Amino acid sequence: MNECCDIECVEESDGLVVGSPVYYSSPNGTLIALLDRLFYSSHFSKHMKVGASVVSCRRGGNTASFDVLNKYFTISGMPVASSTYWNQVHGFTAEDAKKDLEGLQVMRNLARNMSFMIKAVADAREKYGYPEVEKGCFTSFSDGK
Repeated sequence: MNECCDIECVEESDGLVVGSPVYYSSPNGTLIALLDRLFYSSHFSKHMKVGASVVSCRRGGNTASFDVLNKYFTISGMPVASSTYWNQVHGFTAEDAKKDLEGLQVMRNLARNMSFMIKAVADAREKYGYPEVEKGCFTSFSDGK
């Protein structure tokens, strides 16, 4: 498998997994800056690419971070892969996270579900094509009412 770190790899991919440690009940700021640029400034369609987010935290702030990351997918028309619980592992260190057997199980289930969804989207695209996306309406109340 080729490693790829540029925008073309994201454009050519069928899915995107985004992961972050939790800092102060939110994802890493550098990651947020990257995602803002990727989702706002890139002009290729992300529609129907499967997305998944994962977080790692010591104890709390995980669901808030998970929510922030998933919003990038949902506002871009991307189906979101889920698992059997929140896509998270707990631990203060990487060694601690390896001991979170439930969290690791959730990640394995997520991987299988995401793989299935990517195949299902590809199969549906072949059979039916992608769903139509309406565009052109933009809410703007310039009259102040």
